[in-house]
Amino acid sequence: MATKKEPQNIILYVGAIYGHMIDAIRDYQKKNKQLYRIGLIYHTKNQLDSFTSSHLKKLDVIIPCNLDDDLAIKKALAPYDRQILTLTCRPESSIPDLIKIIPHIPYIHHPTVRSLELATDKIKMRECLQKNCPKLNPKYTVITDQNKQSIKQIKEIVGFPLIVKPSGLAASRLVSICFHQEELEQVLKKIFKKIESVYKETHGTGTPQVLIEQFMEGKMYSIDAYVNQKGESAFCPMVYVKTGREIGFDDFFGYEQRTPTILSKDNEETAKILAKKAIKAIGLKNTTVHIELMREEQGWKMIEMGPRTGGFRHMMYEHAFGINHTMNDVLTRIGKKPILPKEQKGYAVAMKFFAKKEGRLHKMTGIKKLQFLNSFKRLYTNKKIGDLCRFAKHGGSSVFNIIMFNPDRSVLLADIRRLEQMISIEVK
Repeated sequence: MATKKEPQNIILYVGAIYGHMIDAIRDYQKKNKQLYRIGLIYHTKNQLDSFTSSHLKKLDVIIPCNLDDDLAIKKALAPYDRQILTLTCRPESSIPDLIKIIPHIPYIHHPTVRSLELATDKIKMRECLQKNCPKLNPKYTVITDQNKQSIKQIKEIVGFPLIVKPSGLAASRLVSICFHQEELEQVLKKIFKKIESVYKETHGTGTPQVLIEQFMEGKMYSIDAYVNQKGESAFCPMVYVKTGREIGFDDFFGYEQRTPTILSKDNEETAKILAKKAIKAIGLKNTTVHIELMREEQGWKMIEMGPRTGGFRHMMYEHAFGINHTMNDVLTRIGKKPILPKEQKGYAVAMKFFAKKEGRLHKMTGIKKLQFLNSFKRLYTNKKIGDLCRFAKHGGSSVFNIIMFNPDRSVLLADIRRLEQMISIEVK
């Protein structure tokens, strides 16, 4: 008797998966009377994060595998041949593993390996944009050491002030601003000492190099786009990003991310046109793309892009617009049109809180109280008492993150202010 053929309905995530993503798929499944299996494939050398580990029981397929070994990947995927509907990932750190898996699932739509490599390496991205749409780039150069010739190269090509960015690291890790040569020399000394350990700790992509860019002064925005098989983009609403530097930190983490913005329609349309040019230049297709832009007095510049959904966007877009961002990512990858409701429901914000000093977490005040704010939706605590708190520029992550939403913009802004006043993070 022939064995029953399993359907091609596995949505396979690489490296990590979170509860709200599982909920979003199940919700779509229920509303549209479709059946999906949710799966996770992960590298056995990497420890799963606590959020992923806590949701393993909710998954239909779990594939631990040595993703450095092609034969191991082939063997691990063999039981699911022709059953995988799409392959995707949430964190940028999982993209190198996604690249390794793509050749073993030739029967699904996917971005090209080349486009993924261009989009995840800050230096390759800049070089590609310089060739195809140079106006999107600030002045930049690349160094691999901190000797006198490298310092001279930086001063001649870029000048001060400037931004120092290790290539292949996400979440503003080790990103620093320098206003003069002495500061630059100090920063480079710290970075080259720390870069290898941080790459190992955070699974940084590519070969460690340092990108030096002209400091761009203006307002930061981001936007996610669903790019189909033809390279056509459907855009989500834009997000305003306030960095840590704007609230007194010497750091560039995304402190406050808020949508919708108060940009004019003309400004937003110009940003989308430039984003389309960048996506086309990199050659991304069959993927969601997260794009970060800077609006200067002279116009828009590209900060960077990633072949993935932006951080917190699932919840922000869901609350503010009723967009199922998780499922739209899947639909885009399987050749279907994403669903973008036109009606706005309100205003959403995601915020990251860091300690104002580095050290061991000693005390947090206001965590319980903040959960009674009218706009409160979700809290993610990343540190516990005794944990080491470091700035993003030194390779650290936030103490906690919060999602808030309100139909009334003024009420949301008031709750943001209340939140800032009630929170205290003490370190020793």
